[in-house]
Amino acid sequence: MEERKSNFNHTDKYIEIGYNIAYYRKHAKLTQEQLAEMLGISRSHISAIEAPNIVRKISMDLLFDIAAVLDVEVYKLLLFKH
Repeated sequence: MEERKSNFNHTDKYIEIGYNIAYYRKHAKLTQEQLAEMLGISRSHISAIEAPNIVRKISMDLLFDIAAVLDVEVYKLLLFKH
């Protein structure tokens, strides 16, 4: 499968998605480890998604799963301040 080249930079959006996930995770009183276990992924993967100095791309499937576990509408994880 050929990887698509993008002329767009979405770095800030991925960082904000990470902030939003961290916010709702903390609101749900879950640790990164608890969330990761519920999702069936590693804690380091959640940590990288939430880290502001790391741009970790996230699949739509994982985003939907995170929203379901955190009991929030998906759009709330995609709200951008800019």
